[in-house]
Amino acid sequence: MERAEFLRLVGAGVGLAALAPCLQGCRKQQDAPLLSVDFTLDLSQSTNQALTTNGGYLVTQRVIVARTLDGNYIAVAASCTHQGVTVQYQASSYRFHCNGHGANFNESGGVINGPATTALQQMYTSLDGQMLRVWS
Repeated sequence: MERAEFLRLVGAGVGLAALAPCLQGCRKQQDAPLLSVDFTLDLSQSTNQALTTNGGYLVTQRVIVARTLDGNYIAVAASCTHQGVTVQYQASSYRFHCNGHGANFNESGGVINGPATTALQQMYTSLDGQMLRVWS
């Protein structure tokens, strides 16, 4: 092997090694496993008070639980499917918003606009008195 060929191969290897973390950082997390959850929130507890007001929300156990302006309870996986940033509920816009890169999802978790291309996992909710059950 000649010196010039050796240096080209070494240079290419170093370049790929330096570029790999950048490519990994841009990797989309759309293949994340589905959440398996089943928990109950006591709405009379102060830690869950955000859910007693229409438009309120909280994040717990990797799930964002919200109370719509109509008073219905909804829940989706809290991590944006683009790069895993925790989404926020914007009741006045009827959507979940990711501050990371601007993706928006409807109240069912469906993609409104990207860069995300995969919906948020939707959870089930059921209210019995002051007890709100959330499960997948």
